[in-house]
Parts: sequence; structure tokens; C-alpha cells
Amino acid sequence: MKWVLKLLLTALAVLLLANILPGVDVTSYTYAIWVALVIGLLNGFVRPLLIFLTLPATLVTLGLFLFVINACIILMAANFLGGFTVESFWWALLFSLLLSFLQSVLHSLIKEDKNQS
Repeated sequence: MKWVLKLLLTALAVLLLANILPGVDVTSYTYAIWVALVIGLLNGFVRPLLIFLTLPATLVTLGLFLFVINACIILMAANFLGGFTVESFWWALLFSLLLSFLQSVLHSLIKEDKNQS
């Protein structure tokens, strides 16, 4: 049940950032939910593969290349969904940074039960 709440909070963050950033557009809250779901799936399946394949670049840049991977995940989500557009790589990079920050703030509002494993 918590993952549904986290999905909705992420969709809220996506919608908020799309209203703030001029280079990012989401047509509706329904698309924001789809964006949150697709980004979650891409982070779960594609991101580990990209991290493994770009491990030398990540090590050389001391982990800063992970920001590039995050922006690529955002651009992939924009390519999969018609109601979500990102104008450029730089907007995707800024969007991914702000989305990560907002997700951490919003997800910290959810009370976690420490006894559950």
C-alpha cells in the first residue's frame, strides 16, 4: 500500500516540477502518474544495466556520471510517453535533480514502521 502512496507523491512532484520548469511539460495528472510509474520501472530495470555498462566513466568522474544516467532515464521516459515532454538534456538533468530532492522530502513525510521487514 505504501508504494501506491509513494507513486502518487512522485506524480505530484512530477506535476509540480512540470509547472515550474519551462522545458518540461506534463499534460495531466494522469500522465504524471504514468511518468512516475515509467520512471520507477526504468530505475528498477534499466538504470542498473546502465550503471554497470558505464562503470569506468562513473569511477573516473567520481560518481558524477550518475547524474547523466538519471537524465537519460528521464529522456527515455519522455520518449515512451506522449503526454510527457522534455525539451533537452539539460532540462532533463535539472528535472532529475529536483525530482530526487522532492521525492526525498515527500517520502520522508510517510511514517515508516521500523518493525516491518
